Amino acid sequence: MIRKMFFAILAMGILATSCNSDDDNNFSTTNLVLNLEGLDALGDDFVYEGWIIVEGAPISTGRFSSIIFPQSFAVETSQLANASTFVLTIEPSEDPEPGPAATKILAGDFTGSSANVGSTGLVGDFSNASGNYILATPTDTDMNNEESGVWFLNNSSGTAVTGLNLPDLGAGWKYEGWAVIDGVPVSTGTFTAADMADDNASTSNFKGEAGDGPNFPGEDFLQNAPDNLIFPTDLKGTTIVITVEPNPDNSPQPFTFKPLAHMVPVNAANHTTIAMGIGPLTSLSGMVIR
Repeated sequence: MIRKMFFAILAMGILATSCNSDDDNNFSTTNLVLNLEGLDALGDDFVYEGWIIVEGAPISTGRFSSIIFPQSFAVETSQLANASTFVLTIEPSEDPEPGPAATKILAGDFTGSSANVGSTGLVGDFSNASGNYILATPTDTDMNNEESGVWFLNNSSGTAVTGLNLPDLGAGWKYEGWAVIDGVPVSTGTFTAADMADDNASTSNFKGEAGDGPNFPGEDFLQNAPDNLIFPTDLKGTTIVITVEPNPDNSPQPFTFKPLAHMVPVNAANHTTIAMGIGPLTSLSGMVIR
C-alpha cells in the first residue's frame, strides 16, 4: 500500500510539473519600447510607471527613474497586442496602491504597432496661456523695496484683476510661480486657481509682517533668504516663471512644464503691469512601440 501511494504521489508531481512547463511555454513576452522627450528626474521618492489599457483595465508595463531613452520593457504578448492605450504616470517609490496614480503625464492610443503619446489635454492645453505680473511688496510698509516682490495680477485698468490666463489642470497637478534670482529658482508658492491667493499666502517665510498680500498668487522676497541670496532683492533682470508641478511633489526644483516665462526688464516700473511670454516647454511628447 505504501509503494502504491508513493507512485501515485510521484505521478501527480510529474503531471503538475508537466502542466507548469506547458504554461511556461505558452507564456511569452514582447518588448514595449518607450522613446519619450522632455521628462525630468523625479528624485528619490517618486518614479515613472507605464500602463497599457486592455479592455478598460490598466496593466503595469514597469517602473523607471532614468530619463535616458529609448527604454524597453517585457510585457505579456497577448496583453500588449490587445492594448488600446498607453499611459505614463508619476508614482510614489513605495506605493501601496496597485492602480495608476492621478498624476498622469503622457497618454496616447495605439494605432497598429505604435502610439504617439502627449501631455496636451491630459495635463493641460497651454496653447492659449498668457500672463501678467507687477513688481510690488504689499506685505510690508516700506516703499523702498517694491522691486523685491512679484504678484501675478493685472492693474492696468486701475483695479487689480487676475493676471494669469491658464487652463484648469488635470488631477495630480498644480501651478507654481518662480523667480530665478542669481541663477537660483525661488518659489512664489503653488496654486490651482489664478484668481485666488496661492497655498502659502499666510505661511510664507519670505513675506513681510504687514499682511498676506492681495488675493492673487505672488510673493514678497523680504526676509529668510535661501543660502547665497540676500533679501530684500531686486527682481529686475531676473526671470519669472510659471511651472506645472506634480502633486504631491518631492522636488524643490521647477518641473519640466514651463508654460509661461519672462525676463523682467531692467528698466521695469514698479506697480506697473508687465506681460509674460510663452515658456520654454508647454508640452511633452513621445513614441511607444509594441
